[in-house]
Amino acid sequence: MNKKITVYCSSSDALEDSYYRAAHDMGALMAKNGYDLVFGGSNVGLMGTIARAVHSNGGKVTGVIPEFMHNRGIAYEASNELIVTTDLRERKKIMENRADAFVAMPGGFGTLEEILEVLTLKQLRSHTKPVILLNVNGFFDPLAAFFELLYDGRFAKEDHRDLYFVAESCESVFEFLGSYTPALVSSKWTRIN
Repeated sequence: MNKKITVYCSSSDALEDSYYRAAHDMGALMAKNGYDLVFGGSNVGLMGTIARAVHSNGGKVTGVIPEFMHNRGIAYEASNELIVTTDLRERKKIMENRADAFVAMPGGFGTLEEILEVLTLKQLRSHTKPVILLNVNGFFDPLAAFFELLYDGRFAKEDHRDLYFVAESCESVFEFLGSYTPALVSSKWTRIN
């Protein structure tokens, strides 16, 4: 049975072509490396691109989409399994539970919220799965810089950098996954006596 990567990414069809090329490459490499896709279930934007690429390279696709979005006619109906949820919270839980790893590609508020939630859950030791930011066109550079402010101000511990990986290419995602070992990081809570 193939491992599964939950990918969070944009559902916009208005992006620069380089983002769609990266989504296609990511999907192709997932299938070629023996990973199936779990994603937000949409047929548009980077979501649709990565799902089609996984399929066209022999991988399996599980789409998880809330009912109100499914009703808009934007579901990737070709999914091997299409799960229609009552709301976004149920969708996120299913996507989290089905994942062996998490990858965020460029996206909007939803993408950021989803990847930060799984990163927070890892910080709280709720799971030890890989969390990866695929930094297409330097998209996550400002977020990584903001994380440095958290470390500098002691809002997060410096070894918590090991909770996530910033991948500069699709290939580096799979290099990281191939050698992944959960990091032993300090507890989230700091007490000063």
